[in-house]
Amino acid sequence: MTTTSIGLSPSLNGFDINCAMSVHIIIDGYNLIRQSRSLCAAEQVDLQAGRDALLKRLVAYKRIKRHKITVVFDGVRSYAPLPNRDYVGGIRVQFSRDGETADTVIKRIVAREKEKAVVVSSDRDLIHSAAARGAAVISSPEFEAKMDMAEYMELKGLDAPAEDPAGWQPTTRKKGPRRRLSKKRRKNRGKIKKL
Repeated sequence: MTTTSIGLSPSLNGFDINCAMSVHIIIDGYNLIRQSRSLCAAEQVDLQAGRDALLKRLVAYKRIKRHKITVVFDGVRSYAPLPNRDYVGGIRVQFSRDGETADTVIKRIVAREKEKAVVVSSDRDLIHSAAARGAAVISSPEFEAKMDMAEYMELKGLDAPAEDPAGWQPTTRKKGPRRRLSKKRRKNRGKIKKL
C-alpha cells in the first residue's frame, strides 16, 4: 500500500481502496413491488407471484452488478408458513417475525451495516432512519430504473461503464467550496452510482 506525496488516497495496484467498499443493498420488498407497475400487476394475481417476479428481476440484476442483496418482506402478510430467512439465486430473502414489521428488520440490518448499506424504499420514516445511520437511500422507482438499465445492458451484451476510481473529471470550471456537497452526501452519491 502506498501513499503519494500529492495527496492521493492510499491505493493497492492503482485502485482506490476507499472505492472498493462493497455495498449491501437492503430492499423493502412490498414497497418496491407496489411502486412498480409490472410487479404490482403480478402481485394482483397472487401475493407469492409478486414476490417471485421481484426475486426473478433481482437475480438478473445480481448477475450483472454482483452486490450483496437482502430483500425484506412483512411476514404478517404471508398466508403460508414461511421460513424466516432463505436464499434465492444468491439473494437473501428475509421475512419479519410476528409482531414486527419489515421496516423494523431493515432498521436492525442498517444499524449493523451502517455506511455499507444502501436502502431501497420510498417509506419516509425508513428513509430518515437509514440516512441517520449513515446508509445511502434510493427510492423504489429509482432502483427499478437501475434494474431496467442493468437488464437492458445484459440483453445487449454491454459491459457496465467503467467507473473512475477517483471520481474526478478534468475541468476548468471552478466550483469552490459553496457548491461542494458535504462529505456524507458525496459518499452516499458514490454508493448510489455503484448500483
